[in-house]
Amino acid sequence: MILNRRRAISVVAGFGLATCAPKLTFGAAARLDKQLFGHLPDGRLVELYTMTNRNSAAVAIMNYGGVVVLLKVPDRQGALGDVVLGFDTFDLYPTKSRHFGALIGRYGNRIGKARFTLHGREYELAHNDGENALHGGAQGFEKVLWDARDVSRPGAPALELTYLSKDGEEGYPGNLHAAVTYTWTDANELRLDYTATTDKDTVVNLTNHSYFNLAGEGEGDILAHEIMIDADRFTPVDAGLIPTGELRGVAGTPFDFRKLTAIGARINDADEQLKRGGGYDHNFVLNRRSRIPALAARVREPKSGRIMEVRTTQPGIQFYSGNFLDGSIRGKGGKAYRKRSALCLETQHFPDSPNHPNFPSTILKRNAAYRHTTIYSFSTERA
Repeated sequence: MILNRRRAISVVAGFGLATCAPKLTFGAAARLDKQLFGHLPDGRLVELYTMTNRNSAAVAIMNYGGVVVLLKVPDRQGALGDVVLGFDTFDLYPTKSRHFGALIGRYGNRIGKARFTLHGREYELAHNDGENALHGGAQGFEKVLWDARDVSRPGAPALELTYLSKDGEEGYPGNLHAAVTYTWTDANELRLDYTATTDKDTVVNLTNHSYFNLAGEGEGDILAHEIMIDADRFTPVDAGLIPTGELRGVAGTPFDFRKLTAIGARINDADEQLKRGGGYDHNFVLNRRSRIPALAARVREPKSGRIMEVRTTQPGIQFYSGNFLDGSIRGKGGKAYRKRSALCLETQHFPDSPNHPNFPSTILKRNAAYRHTTIYSFSTERA
């Protein structure tokens, strides 16, 4: 069954849009539904996959860019609300998105002067952020159609997306086979398992770029959100937002989030790093790294009572306070996304790591396996 295009490319807040027959059903709740969301210019179908758990909380992901389009979780009163920025229709994502909800690769964040050297050979990348490369280039992983496969198991809807990035794509060496599996649990946890292999040594840094507002997308700014980041150090940046190579202590600076602190408490301090980022747009060096996802950050929104925890196996996390949103983009329901109306917590290796030997290496060897896991967990607190 194929839905007509007009009917398929609208997403409603309650997930009430008619869909193709669910691919799976566990009891009355846990399921994965598929529907048509749009078309690419060459006619290929863009599909939206909605995973719903037994609590009726849900996440919707499309195969174009692996984008998290919707994420509906309860507030302290039990009312479901969408907490990620995005659009109601597919057609805006290729041209208007600021990486909303997208898979980022081959290299998340920035590479200085859009070049790096590997085994004595220099590779030049797309200059899509001034003189630098940003988020994989002009046509990064967020602008490609991934192959989708249902890999659900009883009680846990799951979606696997795979993509072959060919040797030389965006300037990167090696044929890279990438896969990301999204799993949505009854505990309101969104788990992302990333894997990749290559036939030639390359650099890889995959992440997700969801914009969160725990009060609800489009519901004001995030300055009252409180955040904890388990990091004693961060990587300061130059005027182009490229790390200087220093690992600077957070103690005594506006970057000390080792205890829950309101995002707006120090964001306007007279600090050179804040001025360069227009607020927070920095990588934090996580204190704990293990093969089991460790707590990296916690976010609390006082009004709704929603709490988000981020666990990861990665060594860093980019905290971005939505500084470059300016109200020119209208998202779901026509809401204007204004400055600091959302935050990002991108788990990652450090920006510009290929040009900093003292940073954790992002080199993926031929026939080796790249793996990491990040979990976004949602809960509530009482008033």
